[in-house]
Amino acid sequence: MTIKPAWLHKQSAIRYQTSSAGQVLRQWSLHTVCEEARCPNKGECFQNKVATIMILGSTCSRACRFCSVTPGRDLPAPDHDEPERVAQAALNLGLSHVVITSVTRDDLPDGGASHFAQTISAVRQKLPGATVEVLTPDFQGNTDAIETVIAAGPDVFNHNVETVPALYAKVRPQANYPRSLAFLAHIKNMAPDMLTKSGIMVGLGETFEQVVKVMEELAGIGLDMMTIGQYLQPTRRNLEVAGYIEPGLFEEYARAGENLGIRKVFAGPYVRSSYQAGEALLKTRLEPVE
Repeated sequence: MTIKPAWLHKQSAIRYQTSSAGQVLRQWSLHTVCEEARCPNKGECFQNKVATIMILGSTCSRACRFCSVTPGRDLPAPDHDEPERVAQAALNLGLSHVVITSVTRDDLPDGGASHFAQTISAVRQKLPGATVEVLTPDFQGNTDAIETVIAAGPDVFNHNVETVPALYAKVRPQANYPRSLAFLAHIKNMAPDMLTKSGIMVGLGETFEQVVKVMEELAGIGLDMMTIGQYLQPTRRNLEVAGYIEPGLFEEYARAGENLGIRKVFAGPYVRSSYQAGEALLKTRLEPVE
C-alpha cells in the first residue's frame, strides 16, 4: 500500500449532516456527488454553502472502478419534480453558480439528457442571474442527447475523460475514450461559444507523456477548461492508488496544458471537476481567447 504524503491530509471543516447546505438539500430530497463519491473537499464546500447536485437518482448503471457511487440495475424512472426541487434548493442556498451532475443512466433512451435540460430551465427561472454548469455522462455518444443539453444553454458543459486511454479497461471498462473525445468535440461544433470542460485523475499508473497527449487531444478540439486532481481510493472495493503526485508536477501539467492551447488548466492534489467551479469559470472568462 502506498503511504499517503503529508500534503494530502486534509481535514473536513464540517459534516454534511450538520451543515446548512446539507439541511437544505435534505429538505428538498436531493443527492450530492460530494457525498455519494466521497469527495475530500465536501466539508469545505458545505461550510461555504456549495454543493454539486446529483440528479437522476443515486444508483449508477455503470460500475467504474474508481468511483464509490452505488452501481445497480432496475433503476427508477426520472423524478419529474426533481428539476424544480433543484432550483428551489439552489435559491435557498443563494448560489451564484449552480453545478448539476448525474449518475450514468444507460437505461434511459436519451441517457437523461432531457432531465438535465429541464433542470437547467428550472434553475434559470428561479435564479436568472446565476451561471449554470453541467457535468454529464457520455449519453453513449448520442448526439441528439448532447444537443438537447446544449439547447438548454448551460454556461459550462463538462464531460470528464477521467484517465488516459491506456487505463480505460482497468479504470472505466464500460466507457470509451474516443467516444468521450467526440462528445466534447460535438459540443464545440454545435455551440462554439459554449465553454467546454473536462478532467482527469492522476495517480492511477499513467505517465507524464500520456497525460500530455490527452491534453494535446483536448486542446485540439477546442477545450476551454480542464481539471487534474489526485486520485484517492474512496473505499476498499475501489482501485488502489498507484502513486501520489508531487505538487510541483501538477504545476507542470497546468503549464503544459495551457501551452498546448487549453485556456485554463486547474491542477492540484485536491482539484476536482466541480471544486470551486464558480471561481474557475470567472478565471477562464478573464483569460483571452487566442
